[in-house]
Amino acid sequence: MSALSDNLVTFAILYYLIAMIGHAVEYALGNVRTRVATAAPVRELVGAGGGVIPTPPAPVPSPPTADRSARKARLAGLIGVGATAVAAALHLAALVTRGLAADRMPWGNMYEFVLTVTFIGVAAWLVVLWKRPSLRKLGLFLTLVMVLLVATAELVLYVPIVPLVPALNSYWFVIHVSTIVFASGIFLFGVVPAVGFLMRNGYEQGKRSFPYTLAKRLPGAAGLERLTFALHAFAFPIFTFAVIAGAIWAEAAWGRPWGWDPKETWAFISWVVYAGYLHARATPSVKRNVATWIAVLGFLTMLMNLFGVNIFFTGLHSYGGLD
Repeated sequence: MSALSDNLVTFAILYYLIAMIGHAVEYALGNVRTRVATAAPVRELVGAGGGVIPTPPAPVPSPPTADRSARKARLAGLIGVGATAVAAALHLAALVTRGLAADRMPWGNMYEFVLTVTFIGVAAWLVVLWKRPSLRKLGLFLTLVMVLLVATAELVLYVPIVPLVPALNSYWFVIHVSTIVFASGIFLFGVVPAVGFLMRNGYEQGKRSFPYTLAKRLPGAAGLERLTFALHAFAFPIFTFAVIAGAIWAEAAWGRPWGWDPKETWAFISWVVYAGYLHARATPSVKRNVATWIAVLGFLTMLMNLFGVNIFFTGLHSYGGLD
């Protein structure tokens, strides 16, 4: 089961890469649509009183090459979505087989945690895409994040299966870690439309330098901003519950609910930043791009808590599995 899980992760990365290429092809070809030419000669009719009545120009269909480009772009996008769905299925199978091999939930170290968070993120993306197919061009950026994080998990964070450390053998392990993983996965997905909004908003304001030109074919800035808010508003209460559950578990395991351990400290920092984003988003005087930058900062604090704390700090939460 352990070897099968490892192989499934490898194939999941391959399909995420195929999906990214498919979305990149669609993104490069752009939205080539059938155009109506306005340069056709204007026909004239003679009215009953002898006056000349101009008639609208006859529609001139776009050239066949434009139609072919549009079909190729759509096909590439659909291939990207299909490959993402296959990758997500392989990703889930890798987690299930890892859990069966370990005889526990697969959240005991950084490798397993990153695999689970990224799966939640891609699953949320597929649900949103099913509801709003117009957001498909975000798939390029989402699959790029998946390739980078899942590949990092396999190449850098991988550790063999080991039993849980004694402190984690508790029912609070499922309650606390499942909610923190779920919220983190939604925050991971949420940062994609957040960055997309910042680039698209700049492009709509006339900025034509890098990276704003990357957003030329993204959906409208207003829609991306609303999606960013919806995802963060959904994840924040779950994240809040996860922090509270962790404090209750700490009281039961270590005799104190809070001790400013590095991971506890950075979890608190993330909570404050995300609360600041939601407050800024609800304040009319705060510009939407300013509020969105706070959301991006919140995700950076989450990355610091996941990678920086586990790699560079030592504390009671040192369960990353890295030497």
